[in-house]
Amino acid sequence: MATLAKKFTAYYRMFGLRGLSFAAQNKVLRASREIAVMPPGVRHPVTLRLKTSDISTYEQIFENDEYDFSLNESPKVIVDGGANIGLASVYFANRYPDAKIIAIEPEASNFSLLRRNVAAYPQIIPVQAALWGKNTQLKLIDPGIGKWGFQTAENGSASGRTCHEVPALTIGHIMEDEGLAHIDILKLDIEGAEKEVFENAAPWIDRIGVLIVELHDKLKPGSNRSFYNATNGFRLEWRQGENIYLARNEHLIAKRPLPVRRRDASAAFSPQK
Repeated sequence: MATLAKKFTAYYRMFGLRGLSFAAQNKVLRASREIAVMPPGVRHPVTLRLKTSDISTYEQIFENDEYDFSLNESPKVIVDGGANIGLASVYFANRYPDAKIIAIEPEASNFSLLRRNVAAYPQIIPVQAALWGKNTQLKLIDPGIGKWGFQTAENGSASGRTCHEVPALTIGHIMEDEGLAHIDILKLDIEGAEKEVFENAAPWIDRIGVLIVELHDKLKPGSNRSFYNATNGFRLEWRQGENIYLARNEHLIAKRPLPVRRRDASAAFSPQK
């Protein structure tokens, strides 16, 4: 009963009186149902799917402010890797309306909704692909943990139901294809593929200003090591929600949560506790 009351309270906090109806539907519906909501500070409504992880994703981004930090320089280019249904891209587009945003999502149903959610923002470019350490084709795997948990794998190396194949691209390929000399913010939530992405980061890592990465070492051991070994050139590190933030230059950051750790560039592998 206490858990149900918390859920109704959370829905009311996020969506007002309509949220009580959404919470009730979420409880009784057997299949997902789409709802349209207006996040705070956003110019256009977004569509979510009840009975999916869309609600938790919305809460992390628009209620818990997991991407709330300030830059001294307005970013020109943002890459949203693992964009899911586009909520982070929408958040960034409203916060930085002059930035070009590349929203990359491999899973078909998520990508379809992403395209609808970002349609009102011409500066957001949707790309249906996975990020990886080389340009190839991968299997998309559903391990059964929700719409935010799809994984990519070569040769059946992940457990779960195979959904479909998807093109896999490197960050370097994305930069070349979109004509990007520099990425001001690179956000990655790619369910363990950070291991392969950062194992092959040398061609592009020096052209990234700020990294926002959710690490998944429990899903794929070695992801943390790969990430930290590739990012020695970043001076500042802090944790915000489930994400690790790295900033290359201290002057870029106007506001950030504490504590902030100044990194020793000579340390090859020293993940934040």
